[in-house]
Amino acid sequence: MCELYCKQDTLALRRKHIGPSCKIFFAADPLKIVRAQQQYMFDEKGEQYLDCINNVAHVGHCHPEVVKAALKQMELLNTNSRFLHDNLVEYAKRISATLPEKLSVCYFTNSGSEANDLALRLARQFRGHQDVITLDHAYHGHLTSLIEISPYKFRKGKDVKKEFVHVAPIPDTYRGKYREDHPDPASAYADEVKKIIEEAHKNGRKIAAFIAESMQSCGGQIIPPAGYFQKVAEYVRGAGGVFIADEVQVGFGRVGKHFWSFQMHGKDFVPDIVTMGKPMGNGHPVACVVTTKEIAEAFSSSGMEYFNTYGGNPVSSAIALAVLDIIENEDLQGNATRVGSYLTELLNKQKAKHTLIGDIRGVGLFIGIDLVKDHQKRTPATAEAQHVIYKMKEKRVLLSADGPHRNVLKIKPPMCFTEEDAKFLVDQLDGILTALEEATGAKTESEAVSGNTTSRTKVPKDAHSESLGEGTQDQKENPSQKRNGLCTDKHSLLSKRLKT
Repeated sequence: MCELYCKQDTLALRRKHIGPSCKIFFAADPLKIVRAQQQYMFDEKGEQYLDCINNVAHVGHCHPEVVKAALKQMELLNTNSRFLHDNLVEYAKRISATLPEKLSVCYFTNSGSEANDLALRLARQFRGHQDVITLDHAYHGHLTSLIEISPYKFRKGKDVKKEFVHVAPIPDTYRGKYREDHPDPASAYADEVKKIIEEAHKNGRKIAAFIAESMQSCGGQIIPPAGYFQKVAEYVRGAGGVFIADEVQVGFGRVGKHFWSFQMHGKDFVPDIVTMGKPMGNGHPVACVVTTKEIAEAFSSSGMEYFNTYGGNPVSSAIALAVLDIIENEDLQGNATRVGSYLTELLNKQKAKHTLIGDIRGVGLFIGIDLVKDHQKRTPATAEAQHVIYKMKEKRVLLSADGPHRNVLKIKPPMCFTEEDAKFLVDQLDGILTALEEATGAKTESEAVSGNTTSRTKVPKDAHSESLGEGTQDQKENPSQKRNGLCTDKHSLLSKRLKT
């Protein structure tokens, strides 16, 4: 593999010419990736890594059919969507066929951020309302309009919540306000949204939309309780607003049994607007908003033309069509169901073994491992999570950690992930957790039970002093810098002190 620069020169040039807020994975020991194939990535030395991070390379890195489709169309034509072209309308027809009947009008963009921004414009134009209800810890994109409705970002920076933004509690039944022992957590969390609407109306404000990922990713792999979305949609529509389902990270069959994650909630729940992106082009920049004819007509009535130069261009549409073909031809939904179930089964066995694992949650190939210091208190094990992802990298497995406390290990690999990959991932994790628990004096679950004591993981005093503040929202340090495996030097110090 020919490289322009050695790794150190690449890093030096990045530091010189790329904005300092553009962080990289594993910042204490960054990877230089030069090629990838299927679920594997390779560094400049030819070392192979199992990719458990990349939900963008949805059907596998550099899939030959995607490459073939791109090359074939590039040789013929690439232009904007003001000209008629079959690829655009063919994709719109096929993607609409995967959705409930009323979702039939498409707008093409280049990224999930653009899609969510457009969704907000559609929602606000529909009734002329402005306010948006979002979930705590949510992230919907990097545009100004989306940072404003993404507590994951604005709570960690200098921005303050805008008056037209209302934040509802995340429907987390493990660590949230209403937990698994609540008789009806779905209704309880939905009632929080109802209270927000009522309070907004008292203040003379009107709700334009409720927006949520169908499964919250940055919030810590959260699966809303059954019935929550139905009740929220009822309250929001009653207030003249619309329901926006953000499928940018979780759509295209990742949950296995359904093509879209919102479909897990039953046929009686249909969003008013659906946004999609990342996996749509398998890494190529293409995204889409799908809505109802009624909302589309209201948007058109504003008199302002919507035009996106590259949105849905012939090459992007050809690539997106190839992705749909591969999902179907290679039964990747079935694979997500089979491998996801197997992986979840293996992880639950690890939960029974390791006191550091507080919860395993997820569907298909979208899984979170919630690490805790104390099972009873569910204290987030933030430093330990950072330690684990670095040790997993040493074992050639790429994971990331996220959630409000950055203690949730995220598993969202390419959809070609196999049972052998799942077994390898879990075997490496088992070894690392075992060594970590031995180093910190934590008991295994069986030891904790036989000893009739509450399991609690204690980081050695000297190591703990290096990781103070990791689980807190310290405004002096922007916690978003540590997202997805980004790590300051104190994480590497912890790793050195807990050598495995």
